[in-house]
Amino acid sequence: MQTLEQLKSGQLIGRKRLQLVEGLTVFPHEIFELADTLEVLDLSNNQLDALPADFGRLKKLKILFLSNNQFKHLPVELGDCPDLEMIGFKANQIKQVAEASLPKKTRWLILTENQIEQLPDSMGQLHRLKKLALAGNRLTSLPDSMADCQNLELVRLSANQLTHLPDWLLQLPKLSWLAFAGNPIGKKTPCQNSKVPHVSLADIEISQQIGEGASGVISKARWINQPASLMGSDLDIAVKVFKGEVTSDGYPRDELANCLKAGEHSNLIKVVAQITEADTLALVMELIPSTFYNLGLPPTLVTCTRDTFKEGSQYLPSEVAKVALQMADMLAHLHQNGVSHGDVYAHNTMIDDTASVLFGDFGAASNLCLLPVDQQVMMEAVEVRAFGCLLDDLLTLAQSDKPIELFSVLVELKDQCMAADMTSRPTFNNIVRRLHAL
Repeated sequence: MQTLEQLKSGQLIGRKRLQLVEGLTVFPHEIFELADTLEVLDLSNNQLDALPADFGRLKKLKILFLSNNQFKHLPVELGDCPDLEMIGFKANQIKQVAEASLPKKTRWLILTENQIEQLPDSMGQLHRLKKLALAGNRLTSLPDSMADCQNLELVRLSANQLTHLPDWLLQLPKLSWLAFAGNPIGKKTPCQNSKVPHVSLADIEISQQIGEGASGVISKARWINQPASLMGSDLDIAVKVFKGEVTSDGYPRDELANCLKAGEHSNLIKVVAQITEADTLALVMELIPSTFYNLGLPPTLVTCTRDTFKEGSQYLPSEVAKVALQMADMLAHLHQNGVSHGDVYAHNTMIDDTASVLFGDFGAASNLCLLPVDQQVMMEAVEVRAFGCLLDDLLTLAQSDKPIELFSVLVELKDQCMAADMTSRPTFNNIVRRLHAL
């Protein structure tokens, strides 16, 4: 992070990246002195509500973050930046997105937690768009022109006012990660969670934090007053306490409901209790053994929608096949229970040295029972492509010559899962049968 004083004194000339958090209410014109080199500009967490009319002078700008500011409309000046491809305006007060406000090169657009009611038809001209985050707005529909966004892979639509999902959205050839919970879609049915007891936060002693995601904080804990139904099980547990009303994936209450709806599976992190108090929403889970670790790391600004991995990560084809079988079996279970996970990634997957899998994080999950049957089938095909991307990532880390036959079979399966024609993709049950046969 740099300072306004450094900028005004000329110390930052030649910089490619600039981040200022100084309670700014006016765009600092000294930034234009970096126009010949500036590629990344982060002015998030200020008080800005407008950009200068000549903002397009930043001809080399590729990435712009203006989250947590005071914008009431998406600035039309963005459209004057020829190389701008990554735009973040999370948690502003944006109500309007003008036709000319989005650069044609846009591939990453974050408008989470605003007040947008309608998107412009020009969205369909964003042919490079891969990642679109719109959770926490007031959208009632999507422009049909977006059917031309053929490179869209990740879409977050949770916590809006959509009454249906258009077929063209589910049929986009590269769509892999879709979240739509928290919309008035379909008929609401109460979630039956009789097997998962309700407890109070007072029944639990929370110790140290062990993780944090978009929707909540996970801590190690221990039962003070263990429910009778859990007597005999481990006293050491993990508790995920959800954050505020809306996250980048949607409403915490939807995550809790879909996690419980998912039911039990040997490869899912087991939920043992729920907390639904007036001021606390939380999940109580079995503590993951210390032998497990994250399979991958989240996407970066460069990879956009694809995971990254620790340098030196390498797997045998037999290990990839074992992970794939467990994931496919677990995903078949989820879809049978009417849940789409929405975030099938290596960074949400934990493994141990024997390639055993534990999977969780239902922040982007959606209730498939709200959709017509034909769209439920489409949603499985969408998630199969996400599985294919995961398999593709693991195969890039696999030793292809040990043995070549198994590697080739896995590559063929991956290609089928990622087929542009969604009707030709295998189902998860089919994938399980094929992997069992190896």
